[in-house]
Amino acid sequence: MMKQSTSHILMIRPVDFQLNNETAVNNYFQKNINLSKEELNLKAQKEFDDFVKVLRESHLDVYVYDDLPENKTPDSIFPNNWISFHESGNLALYPMFAKNRRSERRQDILEDLEQKGFEFYQVYDYTDAENEQVFLEGTGSLTLDRINRKAYCALSPRANEELLIEFCEDFEYLPIPFKAYQNVDGQRLPIYHTNVMMCVGTDVAVVCFDSIDDKAEKKLVSRSLKEDGKTIVEISEQQLEAYAGNMLEVQNQKGEKFLVMSSQAYESLDSSKIQIIEEHLKILHSPLNTIETLGGGSARCMMAEIFNPKA
Repeated sequence: MMKQSTSHILMIRPVDFQLNNETAVNNYFQKNINLSKEELNLKAQKEFDDFVKVLRESHLDVYVYDDLPENKTPDSIFPNNWISFHESGNLALYPMFAKNRRSERRQDILEDLEQKGFEFYQVYDYTDAENEQVFLEGTGSLTLDRINRKAYCALSPRANEELLIEFCEDFEYLPIPFKAYQNVDGQRLPIYHTNVMMCVGTDVAVVCFDSIDDKAEKKLVSRSLKEDGKTIVEISEQQLEAYAGNMLEVQNQKGEKFLVMSSQAYESLDSSKIQIIEEHLKILHSPLNTIETLGGGSARCMMAEIFNPKA
């Protein structure tokens, strides 16, 4: 039986973290902070290190690699956008919207993970789509229900429907495309990544239905989750802005399951929502304010789960 969560997590420690102007054109969560580049990087590194400590203290296997300064990749801290790993032993490499993010894809990391015993059988490389200005940014664009083989996808400039269908054919998922929006200066504009408005776990799904403006699409997503027996925790658009949709279910070596989020996301949730989540799994959270503000991503974006078999 397929599993939804894993204890093996790939993370990239930042060395040149700053606001990425190439992604800010359609990531409306990004905001600048009036500090020097050095100060910002130190704050991001501390948040990263503290977060990794929280995960490791809960008996999760975290594989940390330093970013390479020569690559000049300010968003390398979000590796789930360029790669996804699968229980089949296969993996996927994804086309990235921002040109300065494409150097995040690193063969040396895959070679080191192989040295550590992970098995990679076939690579599905979708990166040629960048030449056609077509993008699908990994498990940022795709929220995967690995057990029920469904791929939820909020279509946007970073999530192309044809490429979604190609991925689903290759990896045997049912595509569930829809559109999600957020308020930006009085306009409803597309949310850049699915994983900021919904999270799917084994038994629990956290979703901002208010971001899905089309009633038929909202009903489609709701019905799909309910038919798979998910307990739905519905969050508001205000909670979405606090990254309450950017969560990830993980499972440690002991089989304990956790829902991982930032402290800002946790503090945005009311007690009734926390109670529903904790009926199914424990909550882990850590402060990520600098990373969230500058990077426009949070806890889930920082973790690429490794599902491949390990020798």
